[in-house]
Amino acid sequence: MSASTARVDLGAIIHNVAMVGDIAAPARVCAIVKADGYGHGSVPVARAALEAGATSLGVAQVGEARELRVAGIAAPLLVLSELAHDEIDAALAMELELVAHRPETIDALAGRATTLGVPPVPIHLKVDTGMRRVGCEPAEAADLAERIIAATGLRLAGTMTHLARADEPGVPATDHQLDRFDRVLDDLDSRGIDPGIRHAANSAGAIAHERARYDMVRVGIATYGIPPSPSMPGLPDLRPALRWTSAVRHVKAVGAGESVSYGHRHTFERDTVVATVPVGYADGFRRRLGLAGGAVLIGGRPCPVVGVVTMDQFVVDCGPDATASVGDEVVLIGDQGSARITADDVAGLLDTIGYEVVCDISSRVPRTYA
Repeated sequence: MSASTARVDLGAIIHNVAMVGDIAAPARVCAIVKADGYGHGSVPVARAALEAGATSLGVAQVGEARELRVAGIAAPLLVLSELAHDEIDAALAMELELVAHRPETIDALAGRATTLGVPPVPIHLKVDTGMRRVGCEPAEAADLAERIIAATGLRLAGTMTHLARADEPGVPATDHQLDRFDRVLDDLDSRGIDPGIRHAANSAGAIAHERARYDMVRVGIATYGIPPSPSMPGLPDLRPALRWTSAVRHVKAVGAGESVSYGHRHTFERDTVVATVPVGYADGFRRRLGLAGGAVLIGGRPCPVVGVVTMDQFVVDCGPDATASVGDEVVLIGDQGSARITADDVAGLLDTIGYEVVCDISSRVPRTYA
């Protein structure tokens, strides 16, 4: 029996993708399933997203694309990062759509495509409009687009950028980025260059910035029912897809003045009942959650995690009048009765974001699907 299970509601995935698709229409949806579907399982999520109307899927690495192709998924796959040269042949064999923003990458792709005799490779030109991470400078974009068009074996399938602060409506940075992107598109048009699919919006851009939607939106975190930012106004009815549960493994009474776990970082102020849960930081339940105010649900109510979380176990204070028993369900993320703990609740305690919380759930936690 597994110590814990992450149950993924594929109906919630379908709901979320379809709803964001309705908001962004007529733009098409590229569902982002990198990082094993943000910890939810890339193959089941990909199939659900396509059922919901996504027309393509996004990954970060060639290996992630291979997993989808091996599973029989034939939909267009966009690799969001530029490839290393030793990955090119594998990518071309899988007929992936590729991102480029440097002349040397364009030339390498063209050379291998010509040598291998594959159909023209769809290239998405990435422009850095303000993220300052990767992408060509706006002033370089038209020349690079012409380089792609002139290259034997390549075709310009898209022109893209990435938004840095789309989850902060009212902050002018997003409009400034979109202004730069529009100037790039105007420059391409002035040279008679078809930009292909124009895309800029992540989940936040798709939901909160109508002008960012262009021809396609790249829906990542919203696919999984987690808001791009808890503070975003006007969020749609996203449904969290993941519910992480375990069960009480041991129950004991402890006395006032006793301490718990490594370092005795928590001392009980009263007699109480504690429960041990067989989940730890090796599963992705962070070591400091018990020191940061973390809780889990047992019997439909929040119970605080006490002391440091260890590699395989943590301890919960159930209260002096607790009736907890071995085998009782423990909810780490999700609903139990009328109570709920979200990935964002956990993230707030750890000074991070919900994305990291779900991505951190390790591979030793089995995923089940409904």
